[in-house]
Amino acid sequence: MIRGNNEILNLTRPDVIRGIHTGFLQSGADIIETDTFNATSLSQRGYGFQDFSYELSIAGAKIAREAADTFCSKTPDRPRYVAGVLGPLSKTLSISPDVSDPGYRDVIFNEVVQAYSVSLSGLIGGGADLLLIETIFDTLNAKAAVFAITQYQKHHGVHITVNDFRHDR
Repeated sequence: MIRGNNEILNLTRPDVIRGIHTGFLQSGADIIETDTFNATSLSQRGYGFQDFSYELSIAGAKIAREAADTFCSKTPDRPRYVAGVLGPLSKTLSISPDVSDPGYRDVIFNEVVQAYSVSLSGLIGGGADLLLIETIFDTLNAKAAVFAITQYQKHHGVHITVNDFRHDR
């Protein structure tokens, strides 16, 4: 069943996703988000699309990149950016899903890092300018996302901008 799997639209109806991006850009947005909130393999597992995480992520970033570039070409003095979204997972590292076994976990840290790494590779490969670690309720999952980004930066010798909402600047 794919009901609710909005990310699959990146592959099946890119025109719909491009239209949404275009609407935001026409309304004055300078940054648009990729449609990859649940594109990780762990989130896609519930739909049976866990093997398409990379494809969903790269397609989501490419669609947003194309829309942003179209508007940049019309007004080159006003850049538009693509924010690649790494959303929450359907699995948590911090809390056991089994109340009778508090130490049990459905996934381990390295599996979560791997899931984020695959999506992150697609987002960067598709042209994301920055990354959003978005709506993660589990701080250990968020650490896994940050770790995946850090490893990617080290391995590829690049700097990736990640959302940082510190107020001490």
